[in-house]
Amino acid sequence: MAVERIVLIGASAGGIEALKKLVAQLPADFPSSIFITQHLYERSETILPSILTRAGRLHAKHPSGDEPIVPGQIYVAPPDCHLLLSPGVVSLGHGPKENLQRPCINVMFRSAADSYGPSAIGVLLTGM
Repeated sequence: MAVERIVLIGASAGGIEALKKLVAQLPADFPSSIFITQHLYERSETILPSILTRAGRLHAKHPSGDEPIVPGQIYVAPPDCHLLLSPGVVSLGHGPKENLQRPCINVMFRSAADSYGPSAIGVLLTGM
């Protein structure tokens, strides 16, 4: 199934509660793919995908590398990796930090804008 629209969510420190509330509102048949980058310390261990899966009706995961984008799936940037989007594919990048961050929200938003243009919807959450 072709991806029609994607949703990007960026959060900084303290964003987990807001993310949980947001995904709890999404229906099980949500038609878009969701991509989340939360600014994390590079050596953090994160269980954010399991927290978000428990909070809502959609499955959240860290992408394993280059993989096809599936509608209704939540993809979460793992620590120390940028989340990159190209048409129909999500991948992980270990490029330079941007604004002292990897993963960096700006990198995800920029790759989505380049690949999806007006079919990308961005949400930026504040931190603490």
